[in-house]
Amino acid sequence: MHTGFVALWLPIILSAVLVFVASSVLHMATKWHADDWMAVPDEGAARTSIGALSIPTGDYMLPRAASMDEMKSPEYAAKMNEGPVLMMTVMPKGPPTMGKALGGWFAYSVVVSALSGYVAAHAVPQGANYLAVFRIVGTVAFCCYAMGLAQQSIWYHRRWGTTLKSMADGLLYALLTAGTFGWRWPH
Repeated sequence: MHTGFVALWLPIILSAVLVFVASSVLHMATKWHADDWMAVPDEGAARTSIGALSIPTGDYMLPRAASMDEMKSPEYAAKMNEGPVLMMTVMPKGPPTMGKALGGWFAYSVVVSALSGYVAAHAVPQGANYLAVFRIVGTVAFCCYAMGLAQQSIWYHRRWGTTLKSMADGLLYALLTAGTFGWRWPH
């Protein structure tokens, strides 16, 4: 018998809560991600120099070519060779707004759980055994939480160590999601 998506509301919410709690523990109670970001040499000089530019909030690249033709120019190649070459995100001034970020993270976790449940509802019948549910939900959740992160290292030179740690986090979140769905799958 087909599994109705509405019947999955409990594992969707419960797995999102478990992921939220696990991620909070990983990021606040352990030093697992403590070295993900490095300090720039002479932070004071960097802050003064960059701050003087009054760069608005957003994502930036330096140097940045305006076109493919400019990217092929000797002038652009010289800028790239001379450096610095960077991509950066400028955030709003002031303390981070943790409430907004945590709310967004929880909403994202609900969406991942809902997508995982949606796929499983169409792939696994009602009353299926724990492992059948676990495999489908775990695969989808892992793809959502982890697989897209590699692009940051492939294209944008993020350190692979940081990416692999975040992918390991994604594996944990996927296992929690899969376990919750396997446990609470409708019979």
